[in-house]
Amino acid sequence: MDIENYSFEEFKQLAARFHGYPAPGLLLGGYMVALAKRHLPEGTLFEAISETRKCLPDAVQLLSLCSMGNNWLKVRDLGRYAVTLYDKHTGRGVRVGISLDKLKEWPEFYAWMMKLKPKKEQDEARLLAEIEEAGDSVCTLEDVTVDSSLLGHRHSSGIAVCPICGEGYPQDNGPICRGCQGEDYFRKDRTEAHPETARPGVRVVSAEEAVGKTLAHDMTRIVPGEFKGAAFTAGQTVSPGDLCRLQQIGRCEVAVLNEDAPAASGDAVHENEAAEAFAARMAGPGVRYALPPREGKIDFVADCSGLLSVDVKKLERFNLVPDVMCASRHDAVLVQEGKKFAGTRAIPLFLDRKHLSAALAVLGEEPLFTVTPLRRARIGVLITGTEVFNGLIEDKFLPVMTRKAALYHCDIVHSAIVPDDEERIVREVQTMEDKGVDLLVTTGGMSVDPGDVTRPALLRAGLTDMLYGMPVLPGTMAMVGRIETPQGDMQVMGVPACALFFKHTVFDLLIPRLLAGRHITRGELARLGEGGFCLSCAVCTYPKCSFGK
Repeated sequence: MDIENYSFEEFKQLAARFHGYPAPGLLLGGYMVALAKRHLPEGTLFEAISETRKCLPDAVQLLSLCSMGNNWLKVRDLGRYAVTLYDKHTGRGVRVGISLDKLKEWPEFYAWMMKLKPKKEQDEARLLAEIEEAGDSVCTLEDVTVDSSLLGHRHSSGIAVCPICGEGYPQDNGPICRGCQGEDYFRKDRTEAHPETARPGVRVVSAEEAVGKTLAHDMTRIVPGEFKGAAFTAGQTVSPGDLCRLQQIGRCEVAVLNEDAPAASGDAVHENEAAEAFAARMAGPGVRYALPPREGKIDFVADCSGLLSVDVKKLERFNLVPDVMCASRHDAVLVQEGKKFAGTRAIPLFLDRKHLSAALAVLGEEPLFTVTPLRRARIGVLITGTEVFNGLIEDKFLPVMTRKAALYHCDIVHSAIVPDDEERIVREVQTMEDKGVDLLVTTGGMSVDPGDVTRPALLRAGLTDMLYGMPVLPGTMAMVGRIETPQGDMQVMGVPACALFFKHTVFDLLIPRLLAGRHITRGELARLGEGGFCLSCAVCTYPKCSFGK
């Protein structure tokens, strides 16, 4: 059977020149692509998606204008031998796959496809003959519409120069290229030393020669276990009496300002200036810092007690910029007013202005850190379960929630126990609204038991934005969402029964976020999986442990 305008032998030769040898997968791919093209409307400007990296993409490139280079051919490596040709504007097209049932009529062909024989045991001549004889009769064909996210081509971002390797790369990849972020596929035989950034107006002199001159940076004194701080500060004039102190901290040479030097070229900025520029963009509401920097560093302090929010992705991108750093506590932890939680600085004494600009571009206009005070919530506790309602089992949940509410300075304004009855649950939710509850905490009916009706009832009561099931142990069956009321949103949290046994659960990870008014997303919940395993220590030290971090 021919493949478009080629005889089978001609296509074999074409495949051999392009692919290196006439691979069976490429020959089969020729029939698949030709079949797909015949079922597209005439004149369709199409693109292609191959569901495997093996052989099939080459068949697309041989029989169409689609190629990896022009990005009209995409590979979504799903491990299936299938190809889709589709209208590049509408996404409508055809998908061609392989019918394994039909393929069984061709024993050698089937054995090759299913890898039932080692290559050395295959009858190559018979295999190629069966591929030619079968042609596209073993193919499946279906009409499909490609996801809109794959239509069109994103315009290339601007090109930046990587400050580490010096090569150009798409600037939306980050402040340095992906190779220098750690994705390189090779190791260099040797590392070339990069020249240090020039230090305008600064020179290094002996301690004796420094007398009467101005220090260029802070110098630290450390007494193990007792003291760490600046023994000398930038701008300080060295006096004869300072020589002994300099020697005591091991400073035989010091960096001083060279008043006789020409004005700085502007290619580098002092560590203090850089730190001040970073801090101005990093600090958001609820965050303060003191100036001038100490030892080139600025610490961030909570201006109020509350929930610390860290733009984790931005922090990572900032720390990819050469010669700058910022370290902080974990995102979504509680911090106390007046306590330090983060710090930033430039690493060298003088920072290359290109690196400063890159770092500031990463920070943008939105803050890196905010601290939000927790509101005093009006909590309603809804306990569901017929066995509890009928008194067969004593309720132990309300005492637990009472202690938790007191811990977060919240008030329980209403509580109720209702049976596993949707109508009763819906009515009780309305009662909670009428009493001004702004945080509804419910337990019971959170598992996968078919008799659990709490979640369906809450949905009937108006629950929206529901997120159920979380990668946290204990607490997997938890749920969060909200119900719109005339007074505003009533937050809803479903707590699984594990809260009755474990001292700390997913409740303790989520309640601060809710009280701070933070919008919880599925992505944020997914990230809880790392650190979401409680070790259930004999002596609990939460939150001074790894749980939730």
